[in-house]
Amino acid sequence: MLQFARTAEQIGATGSTLEKGRVLAEYLSTLESDDLSRAVLWMSGQPYGRSQRYRLNLGWKAIAQAVSELSDLSADELSRLYLKHSDLGDWGQEALAGRTGGEQVSLGQVAAGFDAIRLAGRAAQKQRCLQALLARLEPLQVKYVLKILSLEMRIGMQEGLVEAALARAFDVPLAAVQRTHMLTGDLGVTALRCQAGELATGELATGELQLFQPVRFMLASPVETAAEAFARMRTPVLWTEEKYDGVRCQLHLSRDGRCELFSRDLKETTAAFPEVVEAAAGVHHELLIDGEILAHRGDRVLPFSQLQRRLGRKLVSRRLRLEAPVVLIAFDLLWLDGEPLLDLPLAERRRQLEALGLAWPFLLARLEDAADPPHLEQIFAETRERGNEGLILKDPQSPYTPGRRGLAWLKLKRTLASLDVVVTAVEWGHGKRRNVLSDYTFAVRAEDGRLLNVGKAYTGLTDREIESMTNHFLAQTISEHGRTLAVKPEVVLEVTFDALQRSNRHRSGYAMRFPRIVRLRPEKPASEIDTLGRVEELYSRYFGREVPLAEVATGPGLEEAAAEAAGGESAGDGR
Repeated sequence: MLQFARTAEQIGATGSTLEKGRVLAEYLSTLESDDLSRAVLWMSGQPYGRSQRYRLNLGWKAIAQAVSELSDLSADELSRLYLKHSDLGDWGQEALAGRTGGEQVSLGQVAAGFDAIRLAGRAAQKQRCLQALLARLEPLQVKYVLKILSLEMRIGMQEGLVEAALARAFDVPLAAVQRTHMLTGDLGVTALRCQAGELATGELATGELQLFQPVRFMLASPVETAAEAFARMRTPVLWTEEKYDGVRCQLHLSRDGRCELFSRDLKETTAAFPEVVEAAAGVHHELLIDGEILAHRGDRVLPFSQLQRRLGRKLVSRRLRLEAPVVLIAFDLLWLDGEPLLDLPLAERRRQLEALGLAWPFLLARLEDAADPPHLEQIFAETRERGNEGLILKDPQSPYTPGRRGLAWLKLKRTLASLDVVVTAVEWGHGKRRNVLSDYTFAVRAEDGRLLNVGKAYTGLTDREIESMTNHFLAQTISEHGRTLAVKPEVVLEVTFDALQRSNRHRSGYAMRFPRIVRLRPEKPASEIDTLGRVEELYSRYFGREVPLAEVATGPGLEEAAAEAAGGESAGDGR
C-alpha cells in the first residue's frame, strides 16, 4: 500500500498528463493480477469495480469519527484542520501524523479492510472497522485510503488516463483497451484482460456484451446552433428526440423474466421502479434497452420532483406508486435474443425496437427528421415553446459507442432564462479551490423586501474573479457556520439555469437546476435584483404544468434537491 500511495503522490504532483500516464504504467506493470485490479480501480477513485455491485455505505460522519478517535486533537482543532485542507485525505494525513502504527500493509490487506467495512451492519460497526484499518497505516497510506473511501482521489487521474496507462504497461492497442472498458464498464476487469494478453490483437468481439453486466451509456456532445449541428455531424438528415426530464435507465431482461435496471452511474435501481419490472416479465425476449424513466399520470408527465421521490428507494409503497407512477421511454436497443446490436446502424436498432411491440409502461421516444438547419431551428423552437430545454440529435447510421461523447449524438440546448440575484452566503471550495470562496448561495427579493434563496452556483467566474471576490467576502462576513460564511447581501450576479423546481429546502419555495454564473453585476444595486414574482412567473410558464407525454422534452439526469447556504444543487446530465 505504501508503494501505491507514493505512486499516487507522484502522479498528483505533476500537471503533465503524459508523465501521469508514464508513472502509472510503470507501477501497474510490476503488479500481480489481484493487486493490478485493485490498483487501477483505486487510482480512479473507486473502492470496487462496477461489475461487483458493492457499496460501502460509509458516511462522512463515520469517517470523521474514526479519525477523531485515533487523533489526540480536539474537535475545534480537527475542524480548523479540515478547513485548511478541504480534503478528507489531506486532513486525515495531518490529523493522524505520528498517531498510527505505520505497518507495511499490502493492497490485499487494505482490500480486506474495505470488505470488513462493507459487511459491517451498522454505522458504528463500520466506524470501528475503519478505525482498525487506519490504526495500522502510516499517514501517507491514511491519506490515500481516505481518498478512495470518499471517492475523490483528486490526483488528475481520469479513466481515460488509466486506459492509456494500461495500454502502455501491457503493450496493447489503446482502442482495444477502450472498447473492453466500454463493454465491461469495469476498469479492474479490463486491466486483467490486458495483463492476460487477451487484447494483444487489438480486437474484442462485441459478443463480450453480457446481460446483467451494465454497459456504460452513450453520451451526447453539446452544440449551440442548428448550423453547428449539421456541420459537425455531416449527415443529410438528423434524427431529433426531445430531451426527457427523467433519469437515464438501462433495462436488462432475460427470457425467464429476470429484470434489472441500472442508472447512468451503472448502479442498480431495480427496486425503485417495480411496475417496470413487473411489466417486463410479459415481454418474452432477451433485451438490453437504453432509455429514460419519467414520472407520469394518465397521458401527462409529472414534474421531475415527483420522480425524485422514487430515487434511491429500496421499497416503493403502493401509495407512492399511485402518486408518482412511471413509464420507461425506450430510445435504443443494444441486445435482442442473444444477439448484440451495438455495431448495427441506429436506424436498424430502432426498427428492431419498434418491431417488439412493447406495451405500457414501455413507450418509444418520439422521432422527427430535420433536413436542414432552418428546419431544425423550427423543431427546436417548438420544443422550447413547450417549456423544454432542447433536443438530442442523432445520426441514423451510427453505431452505439458506450461511454463516449462523439459526434454521432449531439445535444442542442440553450438556457431558458437568467435572473439577477444577490449573494447571501459563500463557501470555501474544494481541491484546487480549497483556499478561495468559490461556492455562492444567492437570493431574489420578496415583495416585502425579504431576501429568499433560490440556488447555489460554483461555475462561471474566472480564477482571478474568484480570488478577488474572496477578499471582498472575507471583509463583508456577517457570521461563520463551519465552511459557510453569511455575507452582507451586496454582490449582484446574473445567473442562468436550465430549469426551476419546487423545493422545501429554500425559503423561496423554489430551486434552480444547473445554475451557472454569467457575470458579476457591480453596477447594479441589490435593491434592483429580480423578485420572487419573476421566479413564480417563469416556473408557471415553463415548469409548473403537466405536459402531454407526446410533447415532453426537457433535460434528463439524476439531481439532488436544492439546499440552503450550507448545501447545494447538482445534477448529472442524462445524455
